[in-house]
Amino acid sequence: MSLIEKIVSGGQTGADRAALDWAISAGVKHGGWCPKGRLAEDGLIPSQYDLNETPSEDYAVRTQWNVRDSDATVIMSMHKTIAGGTALTQMLAVTLGKPWIHVSADLGIDVATRQVEEFLCEHSVKILNVAGPRASEEPGVGRFVKDVLSGVSCRGPAQ
Repeated sequence: MSLIEKIVSGGQTGADRAALDWAISAGVKHGGWCPKGRLAEDGLIPSQYDLNETPSEDYAVRTQWNVRDSDATVIMSMHKTIAGGTALTQMLAVTLGKPWIHVSADLGIDVATRQVEEFLCEHSVKILNVAGPRASEEPGVGRFVKDVLSGVSCRGPAQ
C-alpha cells in the first residue's frame, strides 16, 4: 500500500500533468500551485486539475510553493541531466531542506520505480511533489512519469 496521500504538481504539460492524471486515475488526492491565470505552454491549465493560482504569473513562484508545501519532491526526466525549471526545482528543494530525488528514463522503468519507492519509504512521504520537463522539451516524459508512479508501492515492515 502506498504511503502517498496526495500528489502536488504545477500543471504544466509533460511530467506535471502526467502526475496529476495518474493521481486522478489512481484515486489519489491531487493539488498544488499554478501560475496566475492557470498558464501552461499549451494555454490554460484545464479545470479538472484542482490547482490554486499563485498571485504571480512567474512559473518560479509556483515551483517554490509546490516544493515548500510537499514532504518531498521526485523529479522525473528522460535524460540524466536537468535544466531550466526542472533544475530550479532541484535547487529549491535543496534550499528549503526538502528531500528530493531525480530519476531518468535511461535507468529503465524497473530501476527508476525501485529508486522512487525506496526514497518514498525512507522519507515517509505522504505529500509528494512531482516535477520534470514540459512535454515540448522532453516528449515521452509523461508516459515515463505514469509508468513509474503506477509501479510504486511503499509497504511497511512485514507483520
